[in-house]
Amino acid sequence: MYDRAKLYLKAGDGGNGAITFRREKYVPRGGPNGGDGGKGGDVILRVDPRENTLLRYQSYYRYVAGNGGNGQKSNKHGANAQDVIVPVPPGTVVRDAETEEILADLTAPGDELVVLRGGRGGLGNQHFATSVKQAPRVAEKGEPGKERWVTLELKLIADVGLVGHPNVGKSTLLAAMSAARPKIADYPFTTLEPNLGVVAVDDTTFVMADIPGLIEGAAAGVGLGHEFLRHVERTRLLIHVLDGSGGLEGRDPLADFDQINRELAAYGAGLEEKPQIVAVNKLDLPEAQERLPALRAALEGRGHAVVPIAAATGEGVRELGREVARRLAALPVPEPAAAESGPRRYTLDSTTDERRYEIERLSPHHFAVHGTKIERLAAMTDFNNDEAADRFQRVLDASGIAARLAEAGIQEGDVVHLGDYELLWGEQEDAADRRREGGRHRRRG
Repeated sequence: MYDRAKLYLKAGDGGNGAITFRREKYVPRGGPNGGDGGKGGDVILRVDPRENTLLRYQSYYRYVAGNGGNGQKSNKHGANAQDVIVPVPPGTVVRDAETEEILADLTAPGDELVVLRGGRGGLGNQHFATSVKQAPRVAEKGEPGKERWVTLELKLIADVGLVGHPNVGKSTLLAAMSAARPKIADYPFTTLEPNLGVVAVDDTTFVMADIPGLIEGAAAGVGLGHEFLRHVERTRLLIHVLDGSGGLEGRDPLADFDQINRELAAYGAGLEEKPQIVAVNKLDLPEAQERLPALRAALEGRGHAVVPIAAATGEGVRELGREVARRLAALPVPEPAAAESGPRRYTLDSTTDERRYEIERLSPHHFAVHGTKIERLAAMTDFNNDEAADRFQRVLDASGIAARLAEAGIQEGDVVHLGDYELLWGEQEDAADRRREGGRHRRRG
């Protein structure tokens, strides 16, 4: 099956800010002029109408964006990295691979999902000059780009879906009604992937999907049932194809009809509520002609429109197409196409206050600080640089985090976890003490 895929995505790291100073002939003590780092590349999923399967992602599944360039002297900004664009077919549902949460439903050409934003570039030392410290030797590292696994799930976008047991003639009917040329053979499960065809009836056109044959237990996943049933979700109308002859096994078409509808109801997602036209196929066989009157009476008695056909010879196919066009015209109009409403762009950025943080006591000597802004600052701080470590400590003091940790009972020598970093806690009386303690910050791993 080429309608599911799992991808590893990694945004680019931001470039590092530079620590440089003006060095000119007549400016012996020039100020700081270190430029900022460039932004890392984003990872974006974009709907490309030329794509119709997820085949390409069966063998290549890693997409890593480039890193931003480092800042340079003379206030030169590092280059921003290019974004990575991952093309997906229309009808792709994107989920978080771990939680199965739906991140976006990409349906129209040009729709985009910014899955991961590239890391911010670090600030150069030009930003840290003050009236007191005019030659700062501190700059930020680039923010690391985040990574994520996602799953892609393709749900075909079609007006009409062909459903029914295996080998009832759905592929033959699709070929007879459209220019599609699906693989056709006289054994069950010839069709293992849905096929699409465009049907023209008088002045009307619609897209029809041949959904692979369903069997008992499909809603529970038997016979790849889930893989097939989800393609029915987007259709507006179903053509329920029955083998009027009963096939080689002498099956009861009415019992097959009931069984497929039970599977649609069991799957949910409103499939059992979709309007249906029943196409009784293989009317070119005597057995089907004999069964037709009783079968038609039973189905019409339940309120279903019945159209007898012989897909192999074309008998009744035009009449079926006209009935489908008539029913579609009476159904609610679907959402506007992208050409009318414009492509949509989704982002996964958090809307929470980045300044918020939480203190968690993991064990008697281990504490964790959770917060977007403070974790980002830790990732962008060069703890091997005394001034940078001192700046980070001042932020902990000014933000109230240090006081909150003290209230939580932290002691000297305890470990504070901040994102990917561990800080050994100590009581620094002044900046000089803090610089001596600079070696006490380390990154995990």
